[in-house]
Amino acid sequence: MAAGGGGVADPFSPAGVPCAFSPQSQAYFALASTDGHLRVWETASNRLHQEYVPSAHLSGTCTCLAWAPARLQAKEGPQRKKRKSEAIGTSNQVDLLALGTAVGSILLYSTVKGELHSKLISGGHDNKVNCIQWHQDNGCLYSCSDDKHIVEWNTQTCKVKCKWKGDNSSVSSLCISPDGKMLLSAGRTIKLWVLETKEVYRHFTGHATPVSSLMFTTIRPPNESQPFDGITGLYFLSGAVHDRLLNVWQVRSENKEKNAVMSFTVTDEPVYIDLTLSENKEEPVKLAVVCRDGQVHLFEHILNGYCKKPLTSNCTIQIATPGKGKKSTPKPVPILAAGFCSDKMSLLLVYGSWFQPTIERVALNSKEPHMCLVRDISICWAPKVETAITKVRTPVMNSEAKVLVPGIPGHHAAIKPASPQTEEIESKRKLGEKEVSIEERLGALDIDAKKEKDTLPQTNSFPVLLTQGLESNDFEMLNKVLQTRNLNLIKRTVLRMPLHAVIPLLQELTKRLQGHPNSAVIMVQWLKCVLTIHASYLSTLPDLVPQLGTLYQLMESRVKTFQKLSHLHGKLILLITQVTASEKTKGPTCPAQKAKVVYEEESSEEESDDEIADKDSDDNWDEDEEEKGGEKDEDVDEEEEEDAEEKDEENGEDRDVASEKELNGDSDLDPENESEEE
Repeated sequence: MAAGGGGVADPFSPAGVPCAFSPQSQAYFALASTDGHLRVWETASNRLHQEYVPSAHLSGTCTCLAWAPARLQAKEGPQRKKRKSEAIGTSNQVDLLALGTAVGSILLYSTVKGELHSKLISGGHDNKVNCIQWHQDNGCLYSCSDDKHIVEWNTQTCKVKCKWKGDNSSVSSLCISPDGKMLLSAGRTIKLWVLETKEVYRHFTGHATPVSSLMFTTIRPPNESQPFDGITGLYFLSGAVHDRLLNVWQVRSENKEKNAVMSFTVTDEPVYIDLTLSENKEEPVKLAVVCRDGQVHLFEHILNGYCKKPLTSNCTIQIATPGKGKKSTPKPVPILAAGFCSDKMSLLLVYGSWFQPTIERVALNSKEPHMCLVRDISICWAPKVETAITKVRTPVMNSEAKVLVPGIPGHHAAIKPASPQTEEIESKRKLGEKEVSIEERLGALDIDAKKEKDTLPQTNSFPVLLTQGLESNDFEMLNKVLQTRNLNLIKRTVLRMPLHAVIPLLQELTKRLQGHPNSAVIMVQWLKCVLTIHASYLSTLPDLVPQLGTLYQLMESRVKTFQKLSHLHGKLILLITQVTASEKTKGPTCPAQKAKVVYEEESSEEESDDEIADKDSDDNWDEDEEEKGGEKDEDVDEEEEEDAEEKDEENGEDRDVASEKELNGDSDLDPENESEEE
């Protein structure tokens, strides 16, 4: 029965890629590669059977996989015929493949349908799934994760049956006992659980690093005289990350013994382990261990009690390429997985590349301690370079064709005429005179030694400067780029900058936004361009919220006072408009003077009579003056003074009336007033 090693817990990365042979005579080999694709290969023909790409294959990559076990036949006794629906259900169950992902979900893939059968999510794991184990009888599924929990799933309803805490740290591996009543779990320590009560039955010391594989090696205890309770006396095997020892443990009746009874030593960290179960005390356990260095170590040992010294392998298998020619040396080909065939006398080897593996059946010869298989895998998956070269065509150029060289726009570089100094040097060389000095050579090159003024860099150098400034944290270089006010230049720079510099740029902009308000105006322009142009990239980042938390709080604190300021702005505008309107209605103010005479107008008729009387008195006064020319000068002077006073009063009254009309808005050219005056 083939079994694949599960994933391991952080911070230790898994040594291999999740893979496993199908339980029915190893007809298929499932492989979940690092690009998130699931590929199922036919072991007999070495042909790709199916390929499945989950929708979240980039974010939720496959971390472990397990085939559903073949249904056990009915117990001894008269067998009844199975219904058609039962037969269909059984075949579907056998062809199910469970995939654990890095985000905590479990996918059930059907190799018969070639599509996703169901998905186990609700109430499950919150972190990476490290190992999956199927129950051989009831079709339940057990999974463990970095979230420290073990979950029992009902695959029919796709719901959680039970969930319990398996360890204080992450649980990295699981294994179900042969009778289906016990469960082994391991992080660094190993625990044996009773599945019915979910209680710990035994503790084992485990390994110094996370356990990557667990499996029972015997189904019957070596001492068959005592009554067998299903678990006591059984042996199981454990392998750990970065550990070159595989430990064998025995479940004892007393709980005192917690250490391993024996161990197998290998050359490197185990990547894939497969074994044949020992069904009685005389049958040895056969073990095949694939190491990270690409070798397979085969062990054969009868488990019976304690062994102090670590056991070495009986046989080691390696694969290498043939050395072509005398100079070339053979190169080792890594073995990816190995599984025992049903006859237990041959081995299926998977070697080569993860994307195009080669599967081969090899007969085991116990007499040879070391086997090196020479295989030329370049025919299978190496690209042929010769065919690529022959397809390249060199264009035939005409003598009249004009070659365009890079330079200033227009694609023609400025060609300087040869200076007279260079002509002199050439003539010296021809005449065979003394060697030309370096000073003369530099002068002939026409190098301009004048330092150019520090001008603003071009647009194409702005992204380079910005990236270098962010990486080296150069304040002057960043100032040179970030202080520009040209909006088009900002847009082009942000558009051409590499994606890995987007988050550092946002952090730099956040830092500068907290500074002087004048610089914040420019930083807002940069921020707007970055968020609009690189919005699609930023939305893919899983930790975007904590990275932009400071920026969000800063913007919120600035915007919080904006509403109050806008209310105050509106009130101030209202007050200013009222003040300006009242000033306009008042008009030009006259200087404050006290009037000497106040005239109140009673009616327009009296005014006309008075004017007529005044005119008559004036005429009479003129006539009397002509007649009485000989009167005294004193009377004349008095009359003249009185006349002057009356005229002054009339002029003053006219001014007062005019000013009152202007204030009241009455026009001087009122038709009714004109008629009355006339």
